[in-house]
Amino acid sequence: MNPQRPVNKFRTNTPQQPRPKVSRSFTERGPNEQRPPAKSDPSRWQQMRRFIRNRPILEQVYRFCIRVFLWLFFGSLGYVIALKYVPVFVTPLVVSRWLDTFGTDENSHVYKKWRSYEAISKEAALAVVASEDQDFPRHWGFDFDEIQDAIKENKTRKRVRGASTISQQVAKNVFLWNGRSYLRKGLEVYFTVLIEFIWGKERILEVYLNVAETGPMTFGVEAASQRYYGHPAATLSRTEAARIAAVLPNPRLFSIKNPSNYIQRRTAQISRQMRYLGGQKYIRNL
Repeated sequence: MNPQRPVNKFRTNTPQQPRPKVSRSFTERGPNEQRPPAKSDPSRWQQMRRFIRNRPILEQVYRFCIRVFLWLFFGSLGYVIALKYVPVFVTPLVVSRWLDTFGTDENSHVYKKWRSYEAISKEAALAVVASEDQDFPRHWGFDFDEIQDAIKENKTRKRVRGASTISQQVAKNVFLWNGRSYLRKGLEVYFTVLIEFIWGKERILEVYLNVAETGPMTFGVEAASQRYYGHPAATLSRTEAARIAAVLPNPRLFSIKNPSNYIQRRTAQISRQMRYLGGQKYIRNL
């Protein structure tokens, strides 16, 4: 018979103390233990929002700017949608030209008549495409090849060459003011994208044919045809349409009624381009 093991009176009478928790480094952890997730620092946006919230005046300014931005965005979007169906009777360019006549001997009468795309000779539509933007049926508002070519040529040219498409010209004539600035150029890009997606090619070309400056205080091919040829734009011939297109780069300097030698050469060149493009069928499926 085995003798009984003596009882350890010290252990039974002494309360057991809890073992202290020892913090271990990542290298001392077992293979199955995971490191507790570290608290992520607030982002810069969160820090800025907290900074604004702690200053009531800044928060009011911030909310006001957001409201103004939303009003401008949805207002411009609604205006573009409306002009897809409503004729464009007045543009900032028309108002600017009219105001310029104040205090001068120039005639302040505005020659402008809106005509639908169907009521304008397709020779006129083809002429402006051939002279201003031959890739108009294919691009999405911007001709990047022309932009690159213009940048290269303007490094050596005294007179700056533009590379604006018909869509860009419509955007700046209908929605923007005269002048040059980064803000205006940015808004031009914005409105160009909108009209490309909302209006479509035929509507853009229709508006261009009605708002383009074609002579002193004269806007649109209908007004130009009536004033300089004595008949409506529906019956424009190829040569007449090409001459209107020839003066578009500077209609206040060049004349449809009394064309210079340059305008006559330019007219013949545009007529040839119209033939090379294949005639009216080039713009038939806009």
